[in-house]
Amino acid sequence: MSWRTFASQSPDLAEFAQTRLHNKVAYLATIRKDGSPRLHPFTPIIGEGHLFIFMEPTSPKGHDLRRDPRFAVHCSVSDTSGESGEVILTGKALFLDDEESRKTAVRVCPYTPAERYILFELHPEHVTVTEYPDGSAVRRHWKVGE
Repeated sequence: MSWRTFASQSPDLAEFAQTRLHNKVAYLATIRKDGSPRLHPFTPIIGEGHLFIFMEPTSPKGHDLRRDPRFAVHCSVSDTSGESGEVILTGKALFLDDEESRKTAVRVCPYTPAERYILFELHPEHVTVTEYPDGSAVRRHWKVGE
C-alpha cells in the first residue's frame, strides 16, 4: 500500500504521522541476514502520496531491505513525557531505480539528495499513532484491508 492509499483511508492519522515524520529524524528497524533486528536513524520524506527514503548505496539498511523488505519505523520523541505523540508504522520497502520515481522523490525532498544515493519507497501496512492527553495513552490504528 502506498502512503497515498493510507492517507485516503485514514486522513487524520496520515496528517499526524506526516507532521511527526517528514524531514525529521526517525528510526528504521530492518532485519539482518541472521534474522536479528538492526536499528538505523533516518530522515523520512513524505509528499505526493509517497513515503521515500534516500540512503548511501553502502548502507546496511539498504542491504537489509533488498534482502527482506519488511521494516518498522518509529518517530523520534521530543522528551520523556511523550507529549508530542508517537508514530509507529510497519510494512514493506520497495527499491526504486527508475527515473520518474527519483524525480518525484527529489521534488518532495526538503534537502538535495546526492546523486549516489539509492532510493526506497516505504509502503505502510499498519500504522499506530499514540497521543498522551492528560498523561494517558490514546492509541489509534490503521491497517491494510480494515
